[in-house]
Amino acid sequence: MTTFQRARTEEQRDARRRAILDAAAAMLDEMPVADVTLNELSRRVGLAKSNVLRYFDSREGVLLELLDVFLEDWLAEVTDALDDDVERRSASQQAERLASVLASTLAERRTLCDLVGAQGAVLEHNISVDVLVRHKRIALVSLATAGDLLRRHLPGVGEDAERLLFHIVVMAGALAPYSSPPAGVRAAYELEPALAVLHLDLQDSLQLAIRTLLLGAMPRT
Repeated sequence: MTTFQRARTEEQRDARRRAILDAAAAMLDEMPVADVTLNELSRRVGLAKSNVLRYFDSREGVLLELLDVFLEDWLAEVTDALDDDVERRSASQQAERLASVLASTLAERRTLCDLVGAQGAVLEHNISVDVLVRHKRIALVSLATAGDLLRRHLPGVGEDAERLLFHIVVMAGALAPYSSPPAGVRAAYELEPALAVLHLDLQDSLQLAIRTLLLGAMPRT
């Protein structure tokens, strides 16, 4: 735990915000989103809870900003992976390539998937309208970037590119819990192995879903 002096400059306030976000990210490496509490976050960052609330209006506000950061990092990774691949392919082959890259990079970023899964039901509650507006503006910029990327590598998707990327990320959030079931569910699978067909590998499941979505969006000839 770090003990901070009072932040007096803009640089110090920015450092304080980054420290809070870093502590929250470290907690998400250890526990599910639901177990991240403001009390524990405050303890880890070395601030009183009231001081944390000077920078973020709630626990959900911290996690939403972390979601924005993780999504931006993921898009940068996807862009690098695809821009390095200059081989010309047919539309169906390129859809397969996109599905592979998107699925593998999302599966490697389990915390991003968990935050997306909690976004609508949890993270967008208990926050101010100003925080929501800021988050949604950032999300629209990220979607525009992702849409341009998708159109560049799969031109046939046209105006649907942003919506497709939104659906892909939401699918990752929805499928992620099924790849790491709780102890009780794992015990049920061990007791009756035939049930384990419902234990989904996240990357494989995402790749199938993304491929199907992309190919379904291509224009019919």
